[in-house]
Amino acid sequence: MTEDLKLTPTRPYMIRAFYDWLEDNALTPYLLVDATQENLVIPTEHVQNGQIVLNIASQATGNMTIDNNYINFNARFGGVSRELWIPMPAVMALFAKENQSIAMPFDPSEYDNFVPEASEAPKSAPAAKADTVERAKKAGLKILK
Repeated sequence: MTEDLKLTPTRPYMIRAFYDWLEDNALTPYLLVDATQENLVIPTEHVQNGQIVLNIASQATGNMTIDNNYINFNARFGGVSRELWIPMPAVMALFAKENQSIAMPFDPSEYDNFVPEASEAPKSAPAAKADTVERAKKAGLKILK
């Protein structure tokens, strides 16, 4: 019976829960990202050995959204504000800056056999942003610029 189930990856749910726990305990959440993945919008000048580590604490980011397909937020690099888009398959781990043994690594093969339904297929960053704006409009929310 379980072979007929099409389960979604646990990664986005675990990231949201662990992120909240880190912040609730006054720890600084850092994200380890595989910078070789597709559909990333990151500051490539900070990539080392195919990876980038990002401070995603609420004090360091703006407008952060962690949905089932992407992590999206604004952050400053060298005084310049940038909008980042990280697809879930690119997230390698979430950890506390203060103690890296407090960490949640993710199985790199979790997304290997996952085929999202058309409605939840990962989108390119600009398309994902447009979709978020459209969903907000349909919900009766006003988009502030």
